[in-house]
Amino acid sequence: MKKIIYILSAAIVAVCASSCEKFLDSDSPSAFDAATVFANYDLAESQYFSALQSFGETNSYRGRYLPWIGLNSDIEWYNTYKTTDEKYQIAGYTLLPNNGQLNLSNGPFAKMYEGIERLNLCIEGIREYGNHEEKADMAYLLGEALTIRALFYYDLIRAWGDVPARFEPITSATIYKAKDSRDVIFKQLLADLDEAIPYLPYPGKDARTSRTDRVNKMFAQGLYARIALMASGYAIRPDDGMVGTHDLGTVRITSDPDLQKEVLYPKALTYLREAIASGSASLEDFETLWKKQSNLSNLTAGPGNETLYVIPFSDGRGRWNYTFAVRSEGSSYAGGATVTRGGDAGPVPVMWFRYDPRDVRRDITCVNWRWNNNDEKELPGIQKWYFGKYRFEWMVNQPYTGSNDDGVKPVVLRYADILLMAAEIANEQGELNEAKGYFKQVRDRAFKGNEDASEAYVNAIGSKDAMFNAIVDERAFEFCGEMTRKFDLIRWNMLKKKMDETIAEMKELRTLSGRYAGINGMDGDVYCQYADGELQVWGLTGETTAPKGNWEKKSGYITKTVDSKGMDTGLYDDLVEHSLYSDDPEQHMFWPIFNDTMSNSQGNIVNDYGYDSI
Repeated sequence: MKKIIYILSAAIVAVCASSCEKFLDSDSPSAFDAATVFANYDLAESQYFSALQSFGETNSYRGRYLPWIGLNSDIEWYNTYKTTDEKYQIAGYTLLPNNGQLNLSNGPFAKMYEGIERLNLCIEGIREYGNHEEKADMAYLLGEALTIRALFYYDLIRAWGDVPARFEPITSATIYKAKDSRDVIFKQLLADLDEAIPYLPYPGKDARTSRTDRVNKMFAQGLYARIALMASGYAIRPDDGMVGTHDLGTVRITSDPDLQKEVLYPKALTYLREAIASGSASLEDFETLWKKQSNLSNLTAGPGNETLYVIPFSDGRGRWNYTFAVRSEGSSYAGGATVTRGGDAGPVPVMWFRYDPRDVRRDITCVNWRWNNNDEKELPGIQKWYFGKYRFEWMVNQPYTGSNDDGVKPVVLRYADILLMAAEIANEQGELNEAKGYFKQVRDRAFKGNEDASEAYVNAIGSKDAMFNAIVDERAFEFCGEMTRKFDLIRWNMLKKKMDETIAEMKELRTLSGRYAGINGMDGDVYCQYADGELQVWGLTGETTAPKGNWEKKSGYITKTVDSKGMDTGLYDDLVEHSLYSDDPEQHMFWPIFNDTMSNSQGNIVNDYGYDSI
């Protein structure tokens, strides 16, 4: 690596943290010797920032990966069921290698490897010239680069399973590379994080780790645990030695002895225990947490804060609220009368009913109203629920104007996940009481004002199996809308099983049978009125008689269907039967490698899991 080209574009400037400013103030040539770049912290840091550009590219995380990778699951679904819709095909497990949304030369697969290549150059340069053994700032930068490279690979594996392993800068001999077993990648990532963690301060310990768009020790420890859980868990895998041979694969755990739970869990739990004991993050009031998340300038990490790392979009980049916020049909909150935004996906219609009414997460997470062009809330139909964690009206310091980007920075990891991963792994290690202690912290926050109900629930957990089942449920309640559920279900070998349970439950809701037979006085009709800026709904929460006063009746709200512009769109048989998946989600839990990637790989990259035959 004799030369390194340094390109500082407007897009890179946009993702740079404040420490970029000192570099921008200097006169800098466009090309430097690697020795010059990586012996100087400011220049090396700027090379690291260049890798972050790959997050924000138009068809990378910003517009193609993040909005779709987590759909569908047993708690979240794409809100439009139309088999010819290419976005539904992504969510509904009928994705084809020629899908117009993702079969792109500048799509997420290419952009992730672009980021990895820039990080490979950065890692190699710091190792060779940065003197990181003696310079703490260079050690931090190396740890940060190793951690973000691990994040890119974690996300590649979430999407595609087995992918090429590239941990050195590309040469003419390695420009075309076949897929490798994900086990090779897992072991390298875990080793990289083992190296990175000692280099990194905890949140709030210096200016860099006081920001959620920079890497800190707790995030790296949590990422280690996530990768350990994935690596030792279930997923569809080709037979050993058959990666990249068009193998159909089977759902199983790895046969690699180095990636079994008994090997990975002890160290993962040690890291999580250290993270918790550090006191450098904590749970926040649930509503306050999500209001802060839509406050674009709020990037604070450290004691008293929950968020550990966010995708480092600029304030004018990204499509998170654009895609997932409570739907706006022409409200001033989302750009005005001609703009419809948000609500492309939401909780499945039964999710709200699963929560305990005392759980403060329910009405923050699951919203069955949308904004109209009078800035009033209206009922969209029982099938249209929205993620209330994301709201245009919460974007107060930089209101959303209706553009194609909103600047909201999606959460990658927060402290609640540290606690629940620690609970899960401690439980698997036979430490039930320790697991209950971590679990109870999350449950207590959810039952704010009703902590006695939380305590009674946790005290009743009396076995390893009961604790595991409670964690399965709690992760649904805690992370609904954060697009992690699909990957939990995959590693637990529960993806299709849990979606089938949701389909059965939606059938019961549609017909007001089973668990919905007469409970809460539900008869399919609801009444609503808009008063004092709030939409009040009567008929879903135990009411047994029609309300008095000026209420509008929505007859057959649950089962009645009207045209696409109607307000009474209920559940219908085809929607319930097929909208979660139209093809086998176990066979197609991963995306196919897309045609553009395969054609440009000179035949080195091919599809497994049956995608080559469709």
